Amino acid sequence: MRWIPAGSFLMGSKHEVMRDARPAHRVNLHGFFIDQTEVSNAEFSRFVEATGYVTLAERPLNAADFPALPPEALKPGSLVFSSPKHPLPLNQAQRWWRFQLGANWRHPEGPNSDISDRMDHPVVHIAWQDAAAYAAWAGKRLPTEAEWEYAARGGLDGKDYIWGDDFKPEDHFMANTFQGHFPSNNTGADGYIATSPIKSYPANGYGLYDMAGNVWEWTADWYDANAYKKRTANGGEIINPVSKTAFDPSEPNLDKRVQKGGSFLCTDQYCSRYMPGSRGRGDPNTSSNHVGFRLVKDAD
Repeated sequence: MRWIPAGSFLMGSKHEVMRDARPAHRVNLHGFFIDQTEVSNAEFSRFVEATGYVTLAERPLNAADFPALPPEALKPGSLVFSSPKHPLPLNQAQRWWRFQLGANWRHPEGPNSDISDRMDHPVVHIAWQDAAAYAAWAGKRLPTEAEWEYAARGGLDGKDYIWGDDFKPEDHFMANTFQGHFPSNNTGADGYIATSPIKSYPANGYGLYDMAGNVWEWTADWYDANAYKKRTANGGEIINPVSKTAFDPSEPNLDKRVQKGGSFLCTDQYCSRYMPGSRGRGDPNTSSNHVGFRLVKDAD
């Protein structure tokens, strides 16, 4: 882990397109420790061996909770990105994601895949409660959204990216992101089509790896699209903020948790949320092959 000293930083984004990350606002945080890397397959394997834990993606759905689903749809599985063979409109994400039976952290693309040669890659197909269970076993916790962003910036306050203000072509070698035409043609110009081993790209100013790209990371906060507006409405000093309410206007009946950092699927054509001030969100009861986590620990 790395020690992140107490301090103040500008949280959020100045870009109009990042409406849920506006307004940018000054936040003060206590110091904390944070994992240097995303939790790897090797680390998660040790947890499972020690506890016998079974992830959500490995459990069948309860037929009583989903009476309309056929038996086949109740079998264990998870979401997997499936690159289409031709370009698609960017408002049709359901056409490049599929629910893959048998996909889980041990089998990232489905039953015929395994992680024997990916033990140093970040663990994926992790639902929020899976990450929370690992945290309890490890004596740590999930970071708040503010802690995660503060650590990701590495001391570069107010910058668009964890390495500075610009994303130039050569910066593809700063983070594992998508190159080519999204979603149909990932050229892998940075060396990877999907996840990459931890520490494959340069660390940020705090010595942390993959704080942009590779896999999305769960945080402790509930996702509220209006959280920043509510937080800044009354002015005053903001110390160690945590969002405890959930609201996603695109799916108002589904409570979600905040994800940060973007993934190997992020691109300026579709999702530029490898920017530290941006926000992602996900149903805490779902998993996919581009979501993982890292943990923090309090100073005491």
